[in-house]
Formats: sequence, C-alpha cells, structure tokens
Amino acid sequence: MKTTYLKTILVMALCLAFSMEGRAVNVRLTTDKPRTVGVNNAERNLAQLLTAIDAAHRTRSNVSTRNIAMNDFAKKSLARIWAVTPFRNKGANLEAHLWMLRDGNMMVRDVPLLMSPLDGGYGTDTYQEAVVEFDRNGQITDFRFTFNAQAAGINLDEGGQEVTDWENQYIILQQLERFRTAYNMKDINTIEAMFSDDALIITGNVIQRRRPGDRGGATYDVVFNRQNKQQYITNLKKCFARNAWIDVTFELDDDYMKMQTGNSQASCIVRSTVDPTKYGVRLRQTWKSSTYSDEGLLFLLFEFPTDGSDPIIHVRTWQPERVRGTIVKPNNDISTLGGFGL
Repeated sequence: MKTTYLKTILVMALCLAFSMEGRAVNVRLTTDKPRTVGVNNAERNLAQLLTAIDAAHRTRSNVSTRNIAMNDFAKKSLARIWAVTPFRNKGANLEAHLWMLRDGNMMVRDVPLLMSPLDGGYGTDTYQEAVVEFDRNGQITDFRFTFNAQAAGINLDEGGQEVTDWENQYIILQQLERFRTAYNMKDINTIEAMFSDDALIITGNVIQRRRPGDRGGATYDVVFNRQNKQQYITNLKKCFARNAWIDVTFELDDDYMKMQTGNSQASCIVRSTVDPTKYGVRLRQTWKSSTYSDEGLLFLLFEFPTDGSDPIIHVRTWQPERVRGTIVKPNNDISTLGGFGL
C-alpha cells in the first residue's frame, strides 16, 4: 500500500511539473501530395522545435536543439535571431500547409510568432511570421522571418508563369527574407556576402534649406548620397553597435507593380526585358531600432550569376516616402529598372 501511495505521489508531481513547464505545441501539416516519411518527420521536428522555443522563452534560456533534427545552418540562423530578440509561439496548435518544392525539399510558411524580448525594449508581443524549410527527409534546414509570397504576386503553384521566372522570383523572395532577417539579427557577414563587390548604395536624406534673411520659412529637399559596398558595410557596423535591437520590415510598393506592368496583380519582383538575369524589387521599408526609426522606399537590383549560385545585389537605394509629413513622389531614376537602363 505504501509503495502504491508513493507511486501516485510521484505521478502527480510529474504531472504538476509538466503543467508548470507548459504543454507541447501540436503541429499538423497538410499537403497536396501523398504523405511520406519525410512529411511525417517534418511535422514532428517542427512540433519539437516550436515546443523548445516556448520552453526557452519561459525559462529565459537559449533554445535547446540537441534532440531536434536540424542542420548546422538552421541552428545558427535560429540562434542568431534569438540572441537579438527572443520570441514565442502565438498559440499551442499550428495547422499549416507544407509546400513541396521541385528538388524534393519542403517548407512551411507563415508560422505565427510573438516577439517578446526579455527586457521589453523591442515592443510587447510584436507579431511576426517565420518560414521553416526541410530537406526531403524532414530535417530542418532553415529558420527565418517570412515575407508574404502571395502579397508579392508569386503563385507557389506556378499559375502559368514561365518556369524559370517563377523559380527565380521565389529565390529572390528567399533572399529578401534572409536579407531582412540578417538586419534584425545584426548579421553583418550575411549582408556583406549578399552585395556584389561593385555594389552601388544610394541613400536619400532630408535637409533643410533657409536663405539668410528669408522670412518665408524653410524649405526641405531630399539629397542623395552615394556609397560603395565597403563604405556602406562600415557605416552599418557602427549602426549595429549603437543599437540594442533592430526591427526591419518590408511591405510591397503596389504602385510600382501597377506602373511596371499595368496589372495590379503582377509580381512586385520585376524581370528586366533588356537583361533576363536581372530583377528589380521595390519595397516600403520600416526601420525601427533602439535609437532611430524611419520609413521609406527601398529598391534592390538583383542579378543571377551564370554559375547558378544565389543572386547578388548590385544596387540598393533608399529614399524617404514623406518629407515633413508630406508624401513625396519617388525618384524613379534610382528606384526602377528603367532608371538603370534595364
């Protein structure tokens, strides 16, 4: 009788401990194709990862990935994001679609998260979404913040687009996600690697003009400054050093889509008609950090190298969307393909 009583107490203690630690996150992945062992593994591995994320946030510790099937790249990506701003799951259940890619790899997009820094400086429960990628066996190969593919006008089911163009647009979408995530992680090495050595960086700054003795008030102009890659990276390192946290978000510039194609449903990732290896992307960028914030139009000019490697950025331009609260017309000479003869 005493042994039975002790066993009962032990079971109750274990249940209480489990309740205090929190419950496992339940994941259900749906797919348009028959389920495979790889799909089942992906579902299990994602559930384990999301559970570990919640446990780490509760215990104010790093995410333990020791018993989760993740490659080193995914582990490092997660660790870098976590080091800047911890987060947790939005709910205890996740039902999501598992996209099957042509090379056999898989991905889940729009995993809902709440950014919850331990010091509260980043913002209370700021909503964020992540994309998780898997190999054909279900091992996690990447974890990063997501960029909405449907909003970008990219149909992941191809939608009748030319196959090469569809694949290139999606690759650029991945690069945009990694680009944005790298800023939020203050990962200077990733950002530096994404720019070509001869990259051109143009930034617009608002300056005040007032003539001596002028009683009519000041006027404000946008002056553009040019930097090369090394100058930009040097200044960015200083920016990262003086900011405790950085939150960069991208939003599509719908007007750019309409202007380039005449079709409001077209992709914001526009392929050059002059050089098919080059693509232009114009976005609205919101930058928030512990010391500074702004909003403006970001333009990126990507090129696909002939060796099949990841696209690189040849041009990055930024210009303010508002001057003293007034919306200003964008300078299309620095924020469209046409502005660069493409």
